[in-house]
Amino acid sequence: MPPPSLTEEPEDEEWLATYADAITLLMAFFVMLLNFSKIDLPMFDAAMAGIKNEIGMGKDTSVPVSQEVQAAVETAAFEMNMEQVVEVYKDEKGVVINMASKSFFKPGTAIITDDGVQLIMSWAGLLTSDKFKYFYVEVAGHTDDDPIHTKQFPSNWELSGGRASAVVRLLESQSLLPFQLKSVGLGASHPKVPNRDPQGNPIKANQEKNRRIVIHLIQMLPAEKSELDDILLEIRLAEEERRRAAEDEARRKAVQEAVGQVAPAGAPAATPAQP
Repeated sequence: MPPPSLTEEPEDEEWLATYADAITLLMAFFVMLLNFSKIDLPMFDAAMAGIKNEIGMGKDTSVPVSQEVQAAVETAAFEMNMEQVVEVYKDEKGVVINMASKSFFKPGTAIITDDGVQLIMSWAGLLTSDKFKYFYVEVAGHTDDDPIHTKQFPSNWELSGGRASAVVRLLESQSLLPFQLKSVGLGASHPKVPNRDPQGNPIKANQEKNRRIVIHLIQMLPAEKSELDDILLEIRLAEEERRRAAEDEARRKAVQEAVGQVAPAGAPAATPAQP
């Protein structure tokens, strides 16, 4: 009597579906990268987060640094009771800080108000910290369409440029590097909302919205981060060299004074050997 035939159990191939999904998502991700003319870091962060969730890596609860800096900027404005005149959001370039000119500048000038100085200095402290130092800071000044004609500001171009430059100079005074900073005056060329109604009459509320300073925080690429680290290292080494030179000079003077005090009356003081 022949032995009973062996029946093969069907293989469990459910894992192939998960594998195929993961490969498809990765392929779509790389196609998306090839279509970028340059890497859009906020979109890149969002895409990576989505892919991690889809292929089972969603347990990573880390927050993108752009989201963290956005929250920190908002908190600083809230702590100074200026959250009503500061709008913080993200766009395709990075984090945007929209500042109402009336609260940051004296009318018709590029002089920053005391409250404005304190808040901008607070932001500078964030942007020089190890956590948030890898950002470019682009500052753009905007005005409404009402003309200005003074000796200092012949037009709105000069006023908007002067205000943007004032913000950049303040940031630079708080140890942000020129390498990171950029300022531009756009005058009335980029209104947020229409300055006038169809009849040509000014809309005061809209003009107030258009008088603003916009700061863009743009995250650096890895090569740019390395360049910044090299610059910071050079600055640190130069500061240490200046400190050592000052200490050597102070010691030399102390030795000269000590020798002069113990020299016999009428005898010339001996000159100490140079270190």
